[in-house]
Amino acid sequence: MLDALLQAARPLLAPAFTAWGSPITWLECLAFVLALAMVAANMRVKPVAWPLAIASSLLYALLFADSRLYGEASLQLFFVAIALWGWWQWLRGTGEGGAPLVVRDLSVRQRWFAAAATLAAWPLLGLLLKHTTDSDVPWFDALPTVASVTGQILLGRKFVENWPVWVGVNVVSVALFATKGLWLTVLLYALFTVLALVGWRAWRRLADG
Repeated sequence: MLDALLQAARPLLAPAFTAWGSPITWLECLAFVLALAMVAANMRVKPVAWPLAIASSLLYALLFADSRLYGEASLQLFFVAIALWGWWQWLRGTGEGGAPLVVRDLSVRQRWFAAAATLAAWPLLGLLLKHTTDSDVPWFDALPTVASVTGQILLGRKFVENWPVWVGVNVVSVALFATKGLWLTVLLYALFTVLALVGWRAWRRLADG
């Protein structure tokens, strides 16, 4: 199935140009643009961020699978599923007392739970990737994968803490994608880091407002 999808996407996986000695594909270029638009919409708490996330994630799933980053590829498919959930949450979701969702903080207990769950899942996914795939960076791939799941859930429920999680994910991802020569994606995740800091500040103001 995966081989058939990669074969069908082969025209998009053709090089558009070369940067730092590595080919940049048309697929990576398109995913790059959609991902930036998604983050900009998230920062402004605009529901259009979710369909942009779906399109970008599908493209990145193919790109990462082609680069043997199976944890990241699987994560993108998870993003597609949770984006549908997040889209619904932002349009119809409710908070305490049935009120519409608003930007808010996690409790201290919730923060500890999110951190513990993420750290517990990391070695489990690392072992799975090591023993069931031909990934050459299973542990490195697993860390941003599990942290991204945490970040996406927090984003869907409009918790401010999704942004510091994304800062950490993006910093690790820059190093991960650099090892694979995905230089446009390295640039994207470097920009994501800056945008996550800006988004953190913007949502902090909304929560305090």
